[in-house]
Amino acid sequence: MNRWRLGSAVAGVAVCAIACALLWPRARDAGAILAAQDDPAALSDVQLNAALRNNQAVIEQNIETALAAEDADLANGFVDLAREKNIPVNDELSRRVAAAIVEENSSSHFAKRFATGLVTGNADDVASLSGTIAGDLFVFGDIRDVVREGKHLAMGEDTDHLILGLATAGLAVTAATYVSVGGALPLRAGLSLVKDARKVGRLGEGLTKWAGRSAREVVDTPLLQQAVATGSVMRPGQTMTAIKAAFRAEKAGALVRLAKDVGRVGEKAGTRAALDTLRISEGPKDVARAARLAESKGGQTRAILKLLGRGALLLAAGAFNLTLWVFGALLTLFGFLSSIKAFTERLTYAWLRRKKARRLRRQLAEASQPALAIAAIPG
Repeated sequence: MNRWRLGSAVAGVAVCAIACALLWPRARDAGAILAAQDDPAALSDVQLNAALRNNQAVIEQNIETALAAEDADLANGFVDLAREKNIPVNDELSRRVAAAIVEENSSSHFAKRFATGLVTGNADDVASLSGTIAGDLFVFGDIRDVVREGKHLAMGEDTDHLILGLATAGLAVTAATYVSVGGALPLRAGLSLVKDARKVGRLGEGLTKWAGRSAREVVDTPLLQQAVATGSVMRPGQTMTAIKAAFRAEKAGALVRLAKDVGRVGEKAGTRAALDTLRISEGPKDVARAARLAESKGGQTRAILKLLGRGALLLAAGAFNLTLWVFGALLTLFGFLSSIKAFTERLTYAWLRRKKARRLRRQLAEASQPALAIAAIPG
């Protein structure tokens, strides 16, 4: 019976030890993620370390994919990320990335993309964004968008209220940019990026709904309809003044904060990082967290978003599930320590029983020796 109890304690120690060994890596990662959930940079580091621990080849695979898509910016972001994580990158691949960066930054390429952004108002890199912002700073782009969407609104046709609100806000911000000699330029760039993302369908569904509701509040519809009825791109000064009168600055706080955060991402991590952020974000809080990530990670931001998606900005798994992993590990650790305690107690009890039995046998033997001596005396 004693051997069975001792054996069960040993089995308990072994089972709990194995369970702890299996649960510990997941519980360690879960605990680190829970601790970093309010810090996007720390959160992305924890998740990247876990993702790259057994699959470092994913870095070179993504570099090849980015180069094939002629996205030198993303490829370079992965090179920077590999350097940060001490992951080796093939020398030939590094040279190809460097050559692609040189080509992307060449004067001819920049001029072509600048012109595209200026004329079409669509941006997907620094050059085209520069053209877009130039068009918006000269009020051409925003007036064009307000007049187009405003006429749709006046005629009862389908109207993109988000484009309308962003362009109207942009005209007011443009005036502030001139007054502050460029001080409001990040906000101006953020408004242009959100507007461009909307045009090319790269604005997340959740963020689109939120921004659409916010944009409706910043426009005084009757005043705007009146301004559009008499406005024209050929009379920018007069049209801009009329449109600005329809802008409700007191209602634009949330939309302005969103644009500022987008501008921060673009300033620290690049235009394409800002567009990628708008694509995966479900609300303004996601964009604010992306801005904090970009301020910490800079050019690596796009690579991180590519690998982790929205999980780089917030918990990919529910906090409850992560807590269960930690609780499970603590429970098995408690079981392991309890099993050791039980094993130690039973081993000590068995040792004491054997010691007590040996003492009793020795006492009996000592007591029997005089009797044997008396019996041995001849009668």
